[in-house]
Amino acid sequence: MTNEAPPRIGDLLRTAATRATPLIRDTADTSLGAPTPCGEYDVRALLNHLFGVVVNFQALAAKQPADFASTPDRLAEADWRERFEAETGKLVEAWSAPDAEEGTTGAMGLPARTVGSMVLLDLTVHAWDLARATGRSYEADPAVVAGLVEEVERMAPMARKMSVFGEAVELPGDATVFERLLATTGRDPRAWKA
Repeated sequence: MTNEAPPRIGDLLRTAATRATPLIRDTADTSLGAPTPCGEYDVRALLNHLFGVVVNFQALAAKQPADFASTPDRLAEADWRERFEAETGKLVEAWSAPDAEEGTTGAMGLPARTVGSMVLLDLTVHAWDLARATGRSYEADPAVVAGLVEEVERMAPMARKMSVFGEAVELPGDATVFERLLATTGRDPRAWKA
């Protein structure tokens, strides 16, 4: 029996970005004020948050400091969709660098792979949030979900303590792996059907 290395974060981010960026690109301006499953954000705030995450986690991949102190309104610019796609491409490149997953990164000195999993989770879960908020469907790639399950379970207690995750949602036995992942973050996938 061989121990296979887990998929690289850069590869998983590339797959996640392939599903997320068209969803973001096709978001109508008229839906920017709609509520999302991520309670504190409407669509505009969610997209600005995600934009900030995509930019700052490029720095974290390179073991550079990131600035999460403020969230500028990047959607105020007419070309924000193209810029988001370009920045997401840079994020994939940054986490595809040979040493991106080595050592520690970020203010909390976390293992770099854990930090990479955080941005992968944000891109995946917030794409689902956006789809539900705008009446569209979204299913994460099974390889991305499989790459996140163990890491999300491990980070959940601390994420709840820091109010990043809500309390886990109970789901019926027929829930998919992705629905269970969403439930671990405090989302109820059955309450937000497209």
